[in-house]
Amino acid sequence: MMQEDPSGAPGTGANSEITGEKGPETEELFDLIIPPGTPQSVISDVNRKFDVEIVERKERLTFANMDGDERILLAFRGKLEVMKEVEPYFYAKVKEFIDRP
Repeated sequence: MMQEDPSGAPGTGANSEITGEKGPETEELFDLIIPPGTPQSVISDVNRKFDVEIVERKERLTFANMDGDERILLAFRGKLEVMKEVEPYFYAKVKEFIDRP
């Protein structure tokens, strides 16, 4: 799900979504939150294959008994064109890992 944050601050929510923020050169960069528990092999595969940076984002969690808790989560950060390629690739790799016998 694409979201652009007009304030330039990171978006909210603990689910995987691409959210925008301004980089140091006023170039708009987008984040794809990496869900907790994502295999390290999938994260490093995406990092090697695409022009993305792995960053930390503080996110407020709104599910189960963690309602309102803030956690530092990892995210992939990159240009919109790149992130549009990363998102389906990332989900496919996670599904492939889960469906492994």
